[in-house]
Amino acid sequence: MPDRCSRRSASTPEGRCRAGHTGSVDQLFDTGGRRAEPGHTPGGRTPVPVEEGPLAVRMRPRTLDEVVGQDHLLAEGTALRAAIERGQPHSMVLYGPPGSGKTTLARIVAAASSAAFEELSAVEAGRAEVRKVLERAAHRRTSTGEQTILFLDEIHRFNKAQQDTLLPAVEEGLVTLIGATTENPYFEVNAALLSRTQVYELRPLSAADIEVLLRRALRAPDGVGSGGEVDEHDVSDEVLAFLAARSGGDARTALAALELAAETTTPGAAITLEHAEDALQRRALRYDKDGDQHYDTISAWIKATRGSDPDASLYYLAVMLEGGEDPRFIARRMVILASEDVGNADPQALQIAVAAAHAVEHVGLPEAQHALAQCAIYLALAPKSNAAYRAIAAARRHVREHGAKTPPAYLRSAAYPGAKKLGRGQGYDYPHDHRGHLSAQELMPDALIGERFYEPDDAEAALRERLEKIRRARRSS
Repeated sequence: MPDRCSRRSASTPEGRCRAGHTGSVDQLFDTGGRRAEPGHTPGGRTPVPVEEGPLAVRMRPRTLDEVVGQDHLLAEGTALRAAIERGQPHSMVLYGPPGSGKTTLARIVAAASSAAFEELSAVEAGRAEVRKVLERAAHRRTSTGEQTILFLDEIHRFNKAQQDTLLPAVEEGLVTLIGATTENPYFEVNAALLSRTQVYELRPLSAADIEVLLRRALRAPDGVGSGGEVDEHDVSDEVLAFLAARSGGDARTALAALELAAETTTPGAAITLEHAEDALQRRALRYDKDGDQHYDTISAWIKATRGSDPDASLYYLAVMLEGGEDPRFIARRMVILASEDVGNADPQALQIAVAAAHAVEHVGLPEAQHALAQCAIYLALAPKSNAAYRAIAAARRHVREHGAKTPPAYLRSAAYPGAKKLGRGQGYDYPHDHRGHLSAQELMPDALIGERFYEPDDAEAALRERLEKIRRARRSS
């Protein structure tokens, strides 16, 4: 009988399968590519032993307690954690940026269950490979009753026909599908397949999360999970903070840079900031997104954009992005500036800013940087007007100083029983009944007749002309 245990997820720390055999959990997680039929090496290649793999592979968390970040999905009492702890996973799509832990989580799910684990990459596999997996899953189910977990990395690379191949097997429970993708699955995965899975969105790891992983690598023992050459060097807090902050929420990038810095440093010598910069190919940036630099840089961006300098606007935008600033914060400031400093001098500016904010939410970094850059350039070059800002400020100041006056009775609501007896809405002059859709009826409270809050500025010449025409027409009618 083929050795099924070598491809079976372990349900006990010793790697005991349901049949009672034991084997190393490491056999599940080799780096040689997708699982193949019994008796063949995965993908036709010799698997690289885990202890000889890159630092990111050696330090991959193997239990839920070792996972860093993603508390919104894995905290005590969450549905996903409960399913993993029961060893009864459901079909799911893990959606998140690179290095956020999608593959790690898939393998922890598999290790916690008593199912066979099959792994494919949509970059390399096609319908033929999927059918072979499904055939093996059917054989296990009929011969031993064993279930199968299929981990499909980069599921968004499968076209509709390839995704459709999975539908019956997922719907009938022949396989438990775990798809991983960096692209929004609601755009890239068939609706029929999505309806049979639960989508979990993984967030980019914070700098603090990544620093935990880096420090874990420095104190890891030899062997699997070892930091290798990394733990032979002194690494300062400054270097760790730099790698954590500049890796873009990608744990794999941070660990790879730390390993490269160690490999290019004299054995036993300290890894300096210069070594880390060279390994990461990024300069150390003085930017504290929770401190003064956060406020100073966004202030500089606002003033540069308000001052119609697209180059300065792009520079400060780049500083914020390279410093790890939350792109949603940047997008919010763009929306505010579009109304506060451009306003009706170019109403399209607000639409572009809102679209950039949507792009940040739906696409995320790094791709959303292009939408942010487009918006920054447009806002910088747009004609400027703060008339809307001044108008609402003046109106609110008047209300604070004088209180809110009661609207005329004919403007008040007549949409409730008894309103007519109170005279509400009586005598309202409907503008659409007049030529030009204008009525001479006064719309301000009696005490505010003649009060002006909005004054169009030079950049709103068309609005100034229209407002003057409206006022003349209302007076004449």
